[in-house]
Amino acid sequence: MRRGGSLCVLLALALAGCAPRALAPLSKPNPAKTSLHAPANARALGVTPGPALDDLAIDAASAQKALVAFRQSCGALLKRTDHSGLTQPEDWQSACAAASSVAQGSALAFFEDHLEAVQVGDGRALATGYYEPEISGSRTLAPGYAVPIYRRPNDIIEADLGLFSPALKGKRVKGRVLGNKFVPYADRAEISAGWLAGRGLELAWAADPIEFFFLQVQGSGRLRLPDGTVMRIGYDGQNGRDYTAIGKVMQDRGLIDPGAASMEAIIAWLRAHPDQAQDILNINQSWVFFRELTGPGPIGALGVPVTERASAAVDPHFVTLGAPIILKTDRDIANGLWVAQDTGGAIKGANRFDTFWGAGDAARQTAGGLVARGKAYLLLPKGSVARLKAGEVHADASAQH
Repeated sequence: MRRGGSLCVLLALALAGCAPRALAPLSKPNPAKTSLHAPANARALGVTPGPALDDLAIDAASAQKALVAFRQSCGALLKRTDHSGLTQPEDWQSACAAASSVAQGSALAFFEDHLEAVQVGDGRALATGYYEPEISGSRTLAPGYAVPIYRRPNDIIEADLGLFSPALKGKRVKGRVLGNKFVPYADRAEISAGWLAGRGLELAWAADPIEFFFLQVQGSGRLRLPDGTVMRIGYDGQNGRDYTAIGKVMQDRGLIDPGAASMEAIIAWLRAHPDQAQDILNINQSWVFFRELTGPGPIGALGVPVTERASAAVDPHFVTLGAPIILKTDRDIANGLWVAQDTGGAIKGANRFDTFWGAGDAARQTAGGLVARGKAYLLLPKGSVARLKAGEVHADASAQH
């Protein structure tokens, strides 16, 4: 879904939890680089062996849902580059082959037989929640439906900065060409004021700008049309501007109480202060574009539908997209097996997870109030720890010659 951020609006709270075990990482960061820059991926940050899976007390129902999601991920796992640096596509062949024929009720045994747990960095996790919202909308401009939902413009250009300097490898920016210059694309304030009007980019129209803002944060959703039917829309790009969590800004300004930055609290304040609402929304300069979805969905960053209570958004530089994850946190509802099938503009860094809860009021309530802290373990094909360690030994030996 490639959202702008989680529904709990990224409170930027300090992580809490158990102290990390004192184990030397299997993959060692380069001191010359990490003294000036944060590790670029999980391999650079370092991984350590996790506990045996049967020691983690995974619920069988959680394992079954995760297995279904994992099967959907296998097509991508066997083809795409793992930006975390932890695996190669061929590493997943055995597990993916076995996953296709697991008998009902044997999901937990499958994970125990074919995967092993590793801890990325200190393993201290922060998990939040997201869901698929439903808001009132119309396919055409009509009374009561005046908030444009735009398709992706064709003048947004993404530049790969790594083509210009090795030091910028992996860095990308979006913008547009103005004369002979490459400049930032219009921000939320400009687009809300009509910057894209008249270009035929309106996919649909929303009834409420505040509800549409939170649908953009989620990255996909449902429009309940005037005739009662539903139009599903999904992420189709972003304007390249940074995502800013308005809840954190509102807390800092004293507009809402510390610890009260839930979606409901933010919406209540915005509705009570209509003269200030748009200025607050414009603090988040990011704008998301949409396309209509006609198949199953919502669609995650892997190009497959995300699954309620099984899919999670991650930073693909620190978690292998498509890999299972085990969360052990201070919120029982977040614990168990998840599969990394999505990304988000504000889901950055190691052990940061945004869990998917489906659609409807119950999903909204769960996702909107979820902030869980604890430990996270990434599941990789058996033998990955040994391969990573062997790779380090080989690299160290090569450096001495």
